[in-house]
Order: sequence, then structure tokens, then C-alpha cells
Amino acid sequence: MAANSKRVYYKQDRLKQLRAFCHSAATGRISKAAERMFLSQPSVSLLVRALEKELGTLLFDRHGPRIHLTPAGRRLYALAAPLIENLENLPALFIESFKRVVGGDLHIAAGETAALHLLPDVIREFSRRHPGVRFHLHDAGAQEGLALVLANEAELMVGTLLDVPENVIHRPLTACAQVLITPPGHPLAGGKEPAPADIAAFGLILPPRDSCGARLVNRVFEQLEIHCPITLEADGWEVIKRLVARGVGISICPAMCLSGGENLAAIPLTRHFPRRSYGIVTRKAGNPSPAAGRFIELLVEMSGAGKPPVGAAAAGDP
Repeated sequence: MAANSKRVYYKQDRLKQLRAFCHSAATGRISKAAERMFLSQPSVSLLVRALEKELGTLLFDRHGPRIHLTPAGRRLYALAAPLIENLENLPALFIESFKRVVGGDLHIAAGETAALHLLPDVIREFSRRHPGVRFHLHDAGAQEGLALVLANEAELMVGTLLDVPENVIHRPLTACAQVLITPPGHPLAGGKEPAPADIAAFGLILPPRDSCGARLVNRVFEQLEIHCPITLEADGWEVIKRLVARGVGISICPAMCLSGGENLAAIPLTRHFPRRSYGIVTRKAGNPSPAAGRFIELLVEMSGAGKPPVGAAAAGDP
């Protein structure tokens, strides 16, 4: 037991001796080495002399306050300096090397709008830069995506939330207007922006009532004290667009959902309906993996978002 303790102490002492020697050689003064090591000057002198005694040779020529390496000292410095530099920079080197290792599985939760219109270009570019990452895209609305993030089953959600809990971070990415879509030739098509009461007269096709899309639209009518019947509930804007194009009804959807090639009339709603905000949702606890961190950076870059993460509520993805 005593031998093991002595061996551990010896290794620790050797490292101190080499640090004292290297800093003294680099600065040319024992006093400067002491400042770098946060030790007293006599302590550094003792460490250097102990190393010289152990190696059986002088490492410095001492003339006044300045010291100069002997031939033996120059040889030892060439061997020891890279070792000491790497040891002292080990935390920074480790963090940097860890950041460069981008691979493994990346789980992302996203609603239909984000998955179809925000993520494809970013995923394609990210895969080109980091081919070792395997994507797992979870089709999830706002609440389902939030649950996946909080359960650590997804590292991030791309979409938005009407209410941002305290244990997550929401970083805004982009926003778009809400648009009334109708079949061509509909009474509300082709004119100026219709009033909410005129829209309510026809009723709406919307996503399920607990989705962010439906809640946002219904909230406007409730605030205006206008009854707007929901004529049909359907999952997903792609389905809703097809139903509208077939003349089943009209709807209000995010402008981002429209490619311009649909057989629809589209009228932006800017007077009463809020813009739809989309962003990144992550847990406050813990750090993202290198892959998630790099993906978030690229997503922010490609979306043109430069705002810092916020905890304020924002409009959301169905």
C-alpha cells in the first residue's frame, strides 16, 4: 500500500517538475515561471533543482536573474515542451475534438409544415457535410414533439408552441402570413382581403381542434366574438389543400404550405390573423450532441434567423 502511494506521489511530482522546467525555459526567468504556475519563486526553483538532481545533469546556466538552457536542457525541453503544452491545453483540445466528431443518430420531431418546407434543404446540406449522421424524423405536432423532446427521445423539435414551458428553449426561425384558400371561382376568391365575418359565413376546414393551427384560427374568431363553424376536420395541410381544391370547403393555412402550383385561390390575411412563427425547441437541461449542435447552427444559418433563443410564446405548427 505504501509503495503504491509513493508511486502516485512520484508521478504527480514529476509533472510539477517538468512544468516548472518548461515554463522557466520558455520565459528565461524563474520568477515568470512562478507567475504562470501560481507558485512562489522558491517553490519553482526547488522543483527545477529536484529535476536536475534526479536526471543527474544541469539543465540551466544561471547568471543573475536570467537563466539559459544547457545542451542537456535544450534536449529535455524539446521532449517535454509538447507534452506539457498538450496537458495544459487538454480541456480545450478535448472540447474542440469532441465538436469535430459529428456522427451517430439524430432524432428530430417536426410537424408536417416544418418537415416538408423547412427541413429538406437543411437535411440535404447537413448530410453532404456530415455523411456519418443518420436522421430520424418523427412526425409530431407541437404537443407530441414537445413530449418527445422532454422525454429525451428527440434532441430537438422544429415547429412552434403557443406556450413555451420553463424547461425548454425556443429559438425563432421564421414566420409567415396566414392565408385563406378557396377553390377557384369561390365568392371570396379574387377580391380584397375578406372580413372574418365573411369567412365565418362559409365555415372552415381545419386541422383537429387541439392543434396549434386550429387554435390560432379559432382564437381570432373568439376574440372578435364571431361564430365560425368547422365544417370538417382533417389531419395535415396537404389533405386540406386537396379537399379545398375539390370544392369541399375553404380553409386558413400558413403561406409556407403553398407552392403556388396548387389549383387554389389564396388570399393573405394580414389585418386580423397573426403571422405563424416556426422555431427550434430544445431542453434547457443538458448539452446537445455534436450532431444536434451543428444541425441547429446550420438550420439557423439557412433560415436567416439571427435572434437569440427566447422563452416567449409564439404561434405554432399543426
